Amino acid sequence: MQSPTSDLRIRAMRPLAAPAIFEEAFPLDDDGAVRIFRARREISSIMSGADDRLLVVVGPCSIHDPAAAMEFAANLRAAADRHAGELLIVMRVYFEKPRTVVGWKGLINDPDLDGTFHINKGLRLARKLMTEITAAGIPIATEFLDTTLGQYYADLVSWGAIGARTVESQVHRQLASGLSMPVGFKNRTDGSVQVAVDAILSARHAHWFPSLTRKGLPACMQTTGNIDTHLVLRGGSNGPNYSSEDVRSAVELLTRNGLPPHLMVDCSHGNSGKDASRQSAVAAELAARIAAGDRAIAAVMIESNLLGGSQDYRAVPLVRGRSVTDECLSWENTLPVIAQLAGAVGARRGVPV
Repeated sequence: MQSPTSDLRIRAMRPLAAPAIFEEAFPLDDDGAVRIFRARREISSIMSGADDRLLVVVGPCSIHDPAAAMEFAANLRAAADRHAGELLIVMRVYFEKPRTVVGWKGLINDPDLDGTFHINKGLRLARKLMTEITAAGIPIATEFLDTTLGQYYADLVSWGAIGARTVESQVHRQLASGLSMPVGFKNRTDGSVQVAVDAILSARHAHWFPSLTRKGLPACMQTTGNIDTHLVLRGGSNGPNYSSEDVRSAVELLTRNGLPPHLMVDCSHGNSGKDASRQSAVAAELAARIAAGDRAIAAVMIESNLLGGSQDYRAVPLVRGRSVTDECLSWENTLPVIAQLAGAVGARRGVPV
């Protein structure tokens, strides 16, 4: 009798619903499609330097409570309208979380925060929330961590991210080469910017890679390459990298590789030492340099939630509007940061090029 050789460490299997099922339940209407198309085009123009506004990606480290996320979106819409002449504000709507060892993996993987991993439920909640945020008039940003799950909601995303832990992954570079929106590549967790630049260059080329169709069928896909790819400085284990010297060095590297001399700075993660309150200081320094005429800084990212700080995802009861992953800046403290960035863009317009 032949010894079994497959699935020896698989304990259970569940069917995964096709993306088309959730798309039918929560479709993207014509008005939403127009808004997403416009936001993608505007983000591309900002990151290429054609539009002198600042792209500001702001929102929770991760989404765990859709109702609280909608409240945040409503607040953000008011700020976006107020500063529309200087800023293009996009909401962080992150559903997947890379874990260094173990921990909560995000709303899609574990929507009930209890280790039951009802992934179909998570995908349904994710798409439903994205359609609601789109209807509220806010463009969406998210990280693509699992290379197959994007088919469930990528049509609703205006800006995508490839994170510091996956920037060196060939399959993520291939995925980005076929995504329909601008994509930012973060520097590696050790601070390496060269790896991110390599990823940008790779994603700008055409690739073939296996994936799922929106009907849930396996397929080999050929991409065109994504020219709307750019660098995100997020600091690393070697310290922050948002200083004028760091930005200048990164721009020189981009230029040497024939890439646009514009980038995003993440005020969180390694640039804040994972201290949410430090994000305001980082943003203030960036705003001062923007006001003085710095045009390399085309975008800023801020981790913000209704309430500041963080809490353990296993806490009972959870405090509404507070992160269950990384610390976030409170909405109350985020508002003046947004206003400061808008003021900096206005001041930069008065500085000769």
